[in-house]
Amino acid sequence: MQVPHKAFVVVADGRKMLFLRNEGDAVHPNLVVERVREQDNPPDREHGTDTPGRAASAGSGTARSSFEETDFHQLEEDRFAAHTADLLKKRALTNDFETLIIVAPPKTLGELRKHYHKEVQTRLSGEIDKDLTGHSVADIEKALLAAD
Repeated sequence: MQVPHKAFVVVADGRKMLFLRNEGDAVHPNLVVERVREQDNPPDREHGTDTPGRAASAGSGTARSSFEETDFHQLEEDRFAAHTADLLKKRALTNDFETLIIVAPPKTLGELRKHYHKEVQTRLSGEIDKDLTGHSVADIEKALLAAD
C-alpha cells in the first residue's frame, strides 16, 4: 500500500490507539508517533459481579428464561473505538489530514466503521485488518508496504 507524505495512520484496537504521521514519502515511509492513548480495560470477570438475571414466564410461573450476560470488557472496547472515531472526526473537520489509513483488528475495524463521520470516510484511503498495536513503528511501516 502506498503511504503518501503526511498521510495520517491510525493503529488501534479496543484498548490502545496510535496516531502516526508519514514524514517520509510513499515508497519509503517514515512514521512518526503523534499521539498514544491506552485505556485500562480489565477482563470481563473483573467488570461484572452478578450473574445474569432470570425472569419467570407470565401465566404458568414455572418456566424461566435467563438473560444474556453483558460483556463489559467488549462494551469498553466498543466505547474506545467510538471515541477513536470521534477524535478522527474532529481532526478531519479541522483539515488535520488529507489521507487516512486505519490499521485495526477486524472486530475493532467493524466498530470504527459504525462511527465514521462523512469527512473521515472521504479521506480514508485504506484499511488493514490486523492487530499491530503491540508492534514497533518499523513493523507497522513494513506491514503497510506489504498490504495490497
